Amino acid sequence: MEVVTTVRALRRYISGARQEGKTIGLVPTMGALHEGHASLVRTSVKENDCTVVSVFVNPTQFNNKNDLRTYPRTLDADCALLESLHADCVFAPSVEEVYPEPDTRVFSYPPTDVVMEGSRRPGHFNGVCQVVSKLFYFVEPDRAYLGEKDYQQIAVVRAMVNDLKLNIEIRPCPIVREASGLAMSSRNTLLTETERKTACNIYKELHSSLRYAKNHSVDETRQRVIDRLNSIEGLEVEYYEIVDGDTLQSISDWADALHVVGCITVYCGSIPVRLIDNIKYK
Repeated sequence: MEVVTTVRALRRYISGARQEGKTIGLVPTMGALHEGHASLVRTSVKENDCTVVSVFVNPTQFNNKNDLRTYPRTLDADCALLESLHADCVFAPSVEEVYPEPDTRVFSYPPTDVVMEGSRRPGHFNGVCQVVSKLFYFVEPDRAYLGEKDYQQIAVVRAMVNDLKLNIEIRPCPIVREASGLAMSSRNTLLTETERKTACNIYKELHSSLRYAKNHSVDETRQRVIDRLNSIEGLEVEYYEIVDGDTLQSISDWADALHVVGCITVYCGSIPVRLIDNIKYK
């Protein structure tokens, strides 16, 4: 496995792979890798001749400086895991390498990027599009692998790919959960053992709502999840929206959409850690 830190070295590596006629899969990450990331890498290795994994904590998608500062960084452990998974190349650049000058590009894909995370984290998806578009230009992959935990992010990246007319297949991969049901996330490492046990209630209530929803309205189901989670000490729901799985617009009736997804963000712990999850109703 090759580890490169510059765009020049990355492009040289990609050029060599292309000259050999290899297909290329890209797994963009911010590091602190876990089994969720590993599942993306395994899928890419299976479906492509060459798998490139980027490890880069992107500053432009953070609107909370403390969140950026505390985001876990574990490059040595990440590289050891990626080598065991048979990744071919790791791109681990500095901020200066990715942004030699400020990125002033503005990406806007309403209504997809203005609801939920978009309304609560101003500039977040613009930062996501800035860095992902750069990675796509650097690597020019055939396929890119994204985890469905970030359901809204996948929709925004798809919109960007269509807008920029990039010939890249976006491959969503299922959420990987801990035994407790907690969705795997790099932020889970910021939780204490007690807080992790508390956080598992997020998925417990989402899953419980599937049965409840069969005999109750969208609003009743949404409010039940919020109320039950807020009643648990150490949890505070920022939002829970039940949306059209294609447009990400909130629905008022189960018949309003062919695909219905519940998207949630919850703060957990005494030093709140922001956790996201989602569940498919149909």
